[in-house]
Amino acid sequence: MDDRYGPDVLATDWRKAGRKSIPTVEAVRDLVIEETATGFCGAITRLEAQTIELEDYFGKKRVFPLTGSFLIDGEPVRLVAPSRAPSGPSRTASGSFAVAEQKARVARASRIFVEGRHDAELVERVWGDDLRVEGVVVEYLEGVDDLDAIVKEFRPDRRRRIGVLVDHLVAGSKESRIAEQVARGPYGSHVLVVGHPFVDIWQAVKPARVGLAEWPTIPRSVPWKHGICAALGLPHETQADIARAWKRILGQVRSYSDLEPELLGRVEQLIDFVTEPQGH
Repeated sequence: MDDRYGPDVLATDWRKAGRKSIPTVEAVRDLVIEETATGFCGAITRLEAQTIELEDYFGKKRVFPLTGSFLIDGEPVRLVAPSRAPSGPSRTASGSFAVAEQKARVARASRIFVEGRHDAELVERVWGDDLRVEGVVVEYLEGVDDLDAIVKEFRPDRRRRIGVLVDHLVAGSKESRIAEQVARGPYGSHVLVVGHPFVDIWQAVKPARVGLAEWPTIPRSVPWKHGICAALGLPHETQADIARAWKRILGQVRSYSDLEPELLGRVEQLIDFVTEPQGH
């Protein structure tokens, strides 16, 4: 017989009805979290029996109780002391399984090119272990204006492929026209040009990692990196200032989880392309 009044609400734990479950996360070193009461955001640098120490983007440190209220990527979490290290295989910063006692492979003839030094440093930070195992060398171009000439000089073939990571690769941009020119060229089948939509590789780092809700929009009249430094309260008068600002941003990247997915997929695509078996 149908129950016209529905189930007995007291037959279950009605006090928890509608409540969202809060996940438990181990308080491991370098985990980036936000303390909700103060809004202080930083990476875990030290763990004591009942407290954790956080260091923010500017190097400021604060100590909070482990039982406090914290957020990861804006979502509440409950921190617990780390358990013992698992006996299974560890992972690299890219999320791949680490290969124990693996020596770096002799470099392949294939190459991955990126636009500049900052791009190369970020790729090395997250994918460096994987690239050494695969024997892939990353070089930077200082821009992509001469990419077509560089490809023709390299003369890639199925055994010597080129993968290229380009900033701001969006429809109608200068970068997209250069990529199309390379694809139409005599070596197009042995070259893969991919890109992300960000103005600069800095934007591929999640803004929360540097204490921002989002990366600010910089007027065209202001050099983009200068505008970002100003928004972060950092000096930006000289190239050395810009370099120091980048080092601070790069220092907040511990693993792939600190990067936007629009970059992650593109780099993985390039690695697959230049390491594909020669018979394919």
